[in-house]
Amino acid sequence: MSVERNAKALPGQPLIELANVSKRFMLARERRRSLQEIFIRLVTRQKAERDSFWPLRHLSLTINRGDCVGVIGPNGSGKSTLLKLITGILAPDEGHMLVNGRISSLLELGAGFHPDLTGRENIYLNGSIYGLSRAQMDARLDSIIDYAELGDFIDTPIKHYSSGMYVRLGFAVAIHTDPDLLLVDEVLAVGDANFQRKCLISIQHFRDNGGTLFLVSHDLGTIQSICKRAIWMDHGEVQADGHPTDVVMAYYARLAQQEEAKAQKSRQHGSDHADGESAPTAADAPPRRWGTGEVRITKVELCDAQGEPRTNFHNGDTLLVRLSYTAPQRVEAPVFGLAIYHQNGTHICGPNTKFGETPIPVVHGDGAITYCVPALPLLEGSYTLSVAVVNFANSETFDYHDRLYDFQVYRGKSNEQYGLVTLNGMWELAEIPANLDQQQPTMLQV
Repeated sequence: MSVERNAKALPGQPLIELANVSKRFMLARERRRSLQEIFIRLVTRQKAERDSFWPLRHLSLTINRGDCVGVIGPNGSGKSTLLKLITGILAPDEGHMLVNGRISSLLELGAGFHPDLTGRENIYLNGSIYGLSRAQMDARLDSIIDYAELGDFIDTPIKHYSSGMYVRLGFAVAIHTDPDLLLVDEVLAVGDANFQRKCLISIQHFRDNGGTLFLVSHDLGTIQSICKRAIWMDHGEVQADGHPTDVVMAYYARLAQQEEAKAQKSRQHGSDHADGESAPTAADAPPRRWGTGEVRITKVELCDAQGEPRTNFHNGDTLLVRLSYTAPQRVEAPVFGLAIYHQNGTHICGPNTKFGETPIPVVHGDGAITYCVPALPLLEGSYTLSVAVVNFANSETFDYHDRLYDFQVYRGKSNEQYGLVTLNGMWELAEIPANLDQQQPTMLQV
């Protein structure tokens, strides 16, 4: 095991490099609850049985300058342990670690703070931890206090702060220390909606200015919108590493498989064999499709204004997405939805019947539902379509077709060429004075 840390980012080297890194914790198998049991163990010199738990196992990972990486995975998958290794809170038991440059982190509420010191005093304390001088923190102090929005509470001992106030102060300090690498754990979810939005704007600004971000979050939408790369971890190992959309969809597929396995196990306890067609599973479903099968999308058609299926459209055309479905049993309040992705992986939109205030009380048997786009705003390019049906709480996926349907958009009513969509706006020229041609150009005095 070896760890190399450099205060300054070295040219030509990655900011973070892990090679076969593992971390082990020792867990007691049992707890003695009586003094008699403890005494007997001491007299007989019996050692408590202990098990090894590896939150990280043979992890290899490289983070280069300018990377914006999101880390996802279930609780206990090793995400927070990884961040603590990078910051130096924990040391690896196996492997090699290289950490270059200054790191600012927001991992746990109150981390790096002294409860008896005021907010102002803790700003200077954190600054010294990050390696900044008193003069450097003096120059940043007013901006940090203003960003944290703590008002008169800045001179109150932080042991009286709420969890939201902790987050405000911690993030304000972290974002003002000019880090080479910013590490953020799920702690941002504690803040109120306005401050979360403010933090996300700051993170985007940090990213756009060449900063390197390592973000751990259960908010998969945030991961897809902010990060350029995503890593899915489970049981201390990397399950997928790549474009955020691909990684998030793979994660969703695994969750759906686990749900289906639980449902099958439950059904087996109830009866030996279920009547009718079995639900799609990971073994028999087409690639990039999953779900419990309580409602199944049996056919997906992209149609023109006349309802004729096609795969080529022009900007401004009418687009109809027709979903045929079947529900072997009665299912209440299902939600149908779709998602459109550009060829570069960008998630463009994700409408569904719940967002569209089109409630479906119940489905049973065969049926169809259509989503209509009166004038297609997509600009010229290649696109893919996902469709899905879930329960009303979005806690169970009945059927999900992940980017299985391709279509092409050609230039039509819009002459725009840049971006993904057109706003269909109109330009207006301000009224030109009638005597404009008689006016003499203004002379500049130099």
